[in-house]
Amino acid sequence: MERTIRTSAKALIIRDGKMAAIKIRDAGETWYIMPGGGQEPEETLEQAVCREVSEELGIQVACKELLFVVEGVHGERFHRIDLIFHCEFVREIPHAALQKDTNQVGVQWLDVSELNLQPLYPSRLRRQIMNFCQGKPYRVYLGNEEVGDPEIIQ
Repeated sequence: MERTIRTSAKALIIRDGKMAAIKIRDAGETWYIMPGGGQEPEETLEQAVCREVSEELGIQVACKELLFVVEGVHGERFHRIDLIFHCEFVREIPHAALQKDTNQVGVQWLDVSELNLQPLYPSRLRRQIMNFCQGKPYRVYLGNEEVGDPEIIQ
């Protein structure tokens, strides 16, 4: 079977020291992912992240700079490349018709100062997001993270 590459635009939205995350529950476990999703044909990455955030969270954001790139080479039917953009909260979208991801049970605002201890995936993002928010140096390309890799909590 030939695998394809899927680009996914994700949003890092910070308000009052907290980061917007989608809460997922599956097989008795709970974890968080960043809002965002697959890029559609003839859509820029910036357009994709803004569309996905409005669909999943019901908020409008302004897409700022590209911060992180992380891959998922194995474990899914496609090779995933996540491009994470810093996004600024603009406003809530009244009466937004939200489109939930599979197993999505809610939205949570996670405290950035404790992000390394939260079940946010990919876990390689945890410390780098904290570093970005604290004005410390951070890595942009975070490499591959696969199911079964050890969690990064330092």
